[in-house]
Amino acid sequence: MANDQDIKTLYFLGIGGIGMSALARYFHTRGLRVSGYDRTPSPLTKALETEGISIQYTDEVGEDITRMNPKETLVVLTPAVPADQPIYRWLREHGYDIRKRSEVLGLVTRQLRALCVAGTHGKTTTSTLLAHLLHESKISTNAFLGGISQNYGSNLLLDPKSDLVVVEADEYDRSFHRLTPYMSVITSIEPDHLDIYGTAAAYQESFDHYASLVSDTIVLKKGFELHGASCRTLTYSGCEPADFYADRIRVEDGAIRFDFHSTYPKPTVIRDMQLGVPVWVNIENAVAAMSIALMNGVSAEELKAGLASFRGVYRRFNIHLNTPQIAYIDDYAHHPTELNASIESIRKIYPQREAIGIFQPHLFTRTRDFADDFAAVLSQFDRLILLPVYPARELPIAGVNSEWLMEKCRKANPKCEVEVVEKVNLTDHIRRMVNADGKAKVVMSLGAGDIDRLVGDLTRTLQQP
Repeated sequence: MANDQDIKTLYFLGIGGIGMSALARYFHTRGLRVSGYDRTPSPLTKALETEGISIQYTDEVGEDITRMNPKETLVVLTPAVPADQPIYRWLREHGYDIRKRSEVLGLVTRQLRALCVAGTHGKTTTSTLLAHLLHESKISTNAFLGGISQNYGSNLLLDPKSDLVVVEADEYDRSFHRLTPYMSVITSIEPDHLDIYGTAAAYQESFDHYASLVSDTIVLKKGFELHGASCRTLTYSGCEPADFYADRIRVEDGAIRFDFHSTYPKPTVIRDMQLGVPVWVNIENAVAAMSIALMNGVSAEELKAGLASFRGVYRRFNIHLNTPQIAYIDDYAHHPTELNASIESIRKIYPQREAIGIFQPHLFTRTRDFADDFAAVLSQFDRLILLPVYPARELPIAGVNSEWLMEKCRKANPKCEVEVVEKVNLTDHIRRMVNADGKAKVVMSLGAGDIDRLVGDLTRTLQQP
């Protein structure tokens, strides 16, 4: 096993993942030898290769791997890599030090003051916004983000002069238990990942344990509870009084504006804040991010300017087309609550347009566990296209598929036209659908699988007359 001080080489199994790629970049910039494996090429892996990181896409155990010295090499693993993957199996059999991504990220958080963002929903946007607010201020920060910032084109921010690091604290596989948070936002404790946790009670207990790890302050979304936290706990809300909250919310000239209220560390009101990304759910994300930034020394003027200049996160309500006839938005939402927030936003922004949803269910277990909730939310669209379930790390479950979910959606709202379409047929199908009657429409693609690889084709198709 490699001692931390002897590590000269890092090998990432699943290097194309959003969190894995950020760690790979972090160590690469510090002069260590970094390489890795991923199943398929992607924009992220191509960017890593451009930066000088070697990546292989086959399962072959070649000389690049066999030449690595086990005493100087740390292997970083993502849970998505199966135990029988040939490279992973060979590295285990030959005594390499293999640690989960969360363990390695935990090492970083022990070296710096970690501002962590946890929760079922909203953590990627909130952590990216927090990093942006700090980066644009006199304070600055390092950051490991769960998405690609539209401001920086990266999921990693580095400032060797700063002792702060913003981290997205992922609850999957209890990864966030490896972190050492100084302060933390907790956006939601709605049950998810029941394939890991089993019950809602176990999910809550996991957040309770995470809260016990925070040393200074937790900012918790109002309406949720924590047990076991020993640090100061404050609340936030997007629309009702709390320790941090927004009021006088209004839409002016296509922009969402509000006043920001803080009761800690002293009563403060910052008027006429403007969301750089005018999405309704971003009001509460902004309140959460600003609360942590304020407590770490960002001024009112810096908060105001930083919020207005924020451009969002890749695949978080990205508007790819917006004409009087057709709007096209892509979003990562894959949990019923997230989906509901996204659909509510397009209904408020485009109230007169027919709304067409394209949804790729992610995981058979999640589809099974939340099927009725998915049906209730997705059937709010006027028309809904379901793609086949994206399995990720799972094997199929008998009877759980998109046709099954389609029938539930139809029962939830008979007025919603629902159908299942294969990915290969999607662009032709959507072209016929939007051109059928000449009415103005808004199209939204949603999901956490590989639906993002269809965004370019969908944009080009919808641009055609």
